[in-house]
Amino acid sequence: MADHPEDSHAATDDVTVADRLPEGTKPFGLVGYFDTPGELYQACEELRDAGFKMDAHTPFPVHGLEKAMGLGPSKLPYIVLAGAFIGGLSIFALMWWVDNVEYPQNFSGKPHFAWQAYIPVTFEITVLLSAFGAFFGLWGLNKLPQFFHPVMQHPNFTQASDDKFFVSVENVGPHTDLERAREILGKLGIHELLEVAP
Repeated sequence: MADHPEDSHAATDDVTVADRLPEGTKPFGLVGYFDTPGELYQACEELRDAGFKMDAHTPFPVHGLEKAMGLGPSKLPYIVLAGAFIGGLSIFALMWWVDNVEYPQNFSGKPHFAWQAYIPVTFEITVLLSAFGAFFGLWGLNKLPQFFHPVMQHPNFTQASDDKFFVSVENVGPHTDLERAREILGKLGIHELLEVAP
């Protein structure tokens, strides 16, 4: 585990990852950490209000952080609902087609379209494709698998899964001002704020 000087702030870092980039290469953005979730929450609110695109990396879920970051509702419920509809309607249509079109059978004079018998299988396939939608939809929305991300270049980023609360500000768009972001975060007492390569 790396040591973390408690007085290490943005203004004390003379060498950054981005200093090793070729001339004219735009850095991915800024990465630094806070000691408490409350400090991270406040930082995300201020960056959101200033119009920056950011992400937070925490060792455990922080309640309300998505609102502080300005994130909208998740698209995952719609993916799960689509999986449910596709699964339920597809298996119901398949059973109807087999019983009524492809291989109709007369069982004790019962009607071919005995939909009550379709309910158990329809329910099971609806649940199955909902689960697939949740699993693969979550991977897709989170762009997984992702074996490398620029924020991983921060020398102490492993602490994001231990006891530190990281924030990354992306250098996107023509009007991004990393110096303004550095100023905002510096006032909030961020530690080891570094530029990272793309």
